[in-house]
Amino acid sequence: MRTVLVTGPGGAGRTTIAAATALAAARPGVRVLLLSADPLGDLLATPPGPPEAPAAVRDGLWAARVDSGAHFRTETLAFQERAATLLDLLGARKLAGEELTELPGSEQSALLHALRRAATGDWDVLVVDLPPLRDALALLALPEQLRRYLRRLLPQERQAARALRPVMAQLAGIPMPAQWLYETAARWDDELAAVQSLIEDPATTLRLVAEPGPAAAEALRAARAAIALYGLRVDTLVPNRILPGDAEDPWLAALVAQQRKCLDEWHEEWLPAGTPVHPVAHLGRDPRGPDDLALLGRAPEGAAGSPVEDPWPVEDRLAEENLLVWCLPLPGAVKSELALVRRDDELLLTVGAFRRIVPLPSALRRCTVTGAALKDGVLRVRFTPDPALWPRAH
Repeated sequence: MRTVLVTGPGGAGRTTIAAATALAAARPGVRVLLLSADPLGDLLATPPGPPEAPAAVRDGLWAARVDSGAHFRTETLAFQERAATLLDLLGARKLAGEELTELPGSEQSALLHALRRAATGDWDVLVVDLPPLRDALALLALPEQLRRYLRRLLPQERQAARALRPVMAQLAGIPMPAQWLYETAARWDDELAAVQSLIEDPATTLRLVAEPGPAAAEALRAARAAIALYGLRVDTLVPNRILPGDAEDPWLAALVAQQRKCLDEWHEEWLPAGTPVHPVAHLGRDPRGPDDLALLGRAPEGAAGSPVEDPWPVEDRLAEENLLVWCLPLPGAVKSELALVRRDDELLLTVGAFRRIVPLPSALRRCTVTGAALKDGVLRVRFTPDPALWPRAH
């Protein structure tokens, strides 16, 4: 399945471009699903259905809306039923569906659940209208982060001691985790693993939508490093709502000049890295209906291709400098926004507002960090072998 994740700075028209992309990809023999948290009715002239029953828009195209409120109520009531025994022991009063109001974070949970459902569907192309850029990157990093938390808090290897828990609880006087807790954690891990697999699939790419201007340029600069940090791939940058270049009004001409300057910079920045830049003209009105979308859309360009064999290679400089150098491409990153911490066999890497905790390659686990430098968009972390751990030649 080809998956296109559409995002961009807020207000850039990402939902419109996502709908146009899905419409352009739909044709006889190709099943396309458009997934969004927005109503989409005006754009598609057809109300979308829920993720479990997408609505048919036209031949080859279905659309589904993610309702975070409904998802929150469904999941909360289901969890309440699974934990009924524990809640009864605590004397808790169960909550009714009509009194549940969704909590912060329910939007992310609902969208991840919808992605999980879509990943198991019979679709040729999946187009996802993600939240604004910063929130979208945090969302796409969430499955990996949550799985790490689950492994730390409820290690799977400890489940082998389930039979001993009642005895241990009697001896120690401490309640041990119930079976349902581990089963719930295992179910969550399975669902998160499916979403993480979809995000990391070579056929999954980001499509960035931005209205040219200083604010969007700064947002994309910061996002480039985060995109590389999380191992995501961009298939297209879509500068949206491009004004005609023959404006006579001085005020409008100034906006046109600002857009042209930003476009030139984006071409210089993104094209050398292999990312196409496809401007979309301003229609002079808000797009409404499939006919307007047809003027904007671009179908996904075939398969996304294979990822780089090793995007974070380790340079062997042992013979010359007694060093191993881990090369982490972070285009657009600046030194003042970087933070690097070695913790056991993991590297805690912070780039501006984004953080990722990555396991060290096996060879680097037997080394100590001796320095790091950022040059030409690549962070090079230097490791020196620990004599106590490094194998000695005989």
